[in-house]
Amino acid sequence: MTATLIGYLASLLLALSLIVTNELRFRWFNLFGCIAFIIYGIWIGAFPVLLTNAMLFLINLFYLVKIYQTKEAFDLVAIDPNSEIVAKFLAFHKKDMATFFPQFDVKAASPVCFIVLRNMAIANVFIADKGADGTATVLLDYTTPKYRDYKAATYIFEQERQRLHAAGIDKLVYTQPVHPKHAAFLRNIGFREEQAAGQTRYTKALMA
Repeated sequence: MTATLIGYLASLLLALSLIVTNELRFRWFNLFGCIAFIIYGIWIGAFPVLLTNAMLFLINLFYLVKIYQTKEAFDLVAIDPNSEIVAKFLAFHKKDMATFFPQFDVKAASPVCFIVLRNMAIANVFIADKGADGTATVLLDYTTPKYRDYKAATYIFEQERQRLHAAGIDKLVYTQPVHPKHAAFLRNIGFREEQAAGQTRYTKALMA
């Protein structure tokens, strides 16, 4: 790889860091961009490029350590899916939400609705249609772009699985996720892919 290609790679990584909305991703992209620029600076003998990006590398490293060491406050709050706060949240995020849940309709026979608070900010809205057998079909599990780092999902499906079980939910089902990233996300958090009636669905038992 030539110095020019390394320079282009560094520029691309820094540009990507400015596009992402998640702070963690921003820091990682920026960190790798700085590493590439450090290599580039050494290669072409450009000390100012090397010095500047070495300082930015340390700044990014500092904030990454801070992010991973900071203990955030999470809370799961049961709420009426037709409440004003939920309606306003969904209306505000309607366009992005439609990318992952284009057929979302809050009108369900037995709706269960929770909001996930992350440092007292609404990070996620979870709405499911609960069946009599304890199986809940997930209608919406929307996390805002800023908080898409798996923490909200881990909190709901692992730390608060007892709360979901107490609400009468023993098994969660996602039917045909439309976005490839969403399907990959479900597999990463422990959902199992199944075929039922010609449809792909993802399931997770809450109580082993």
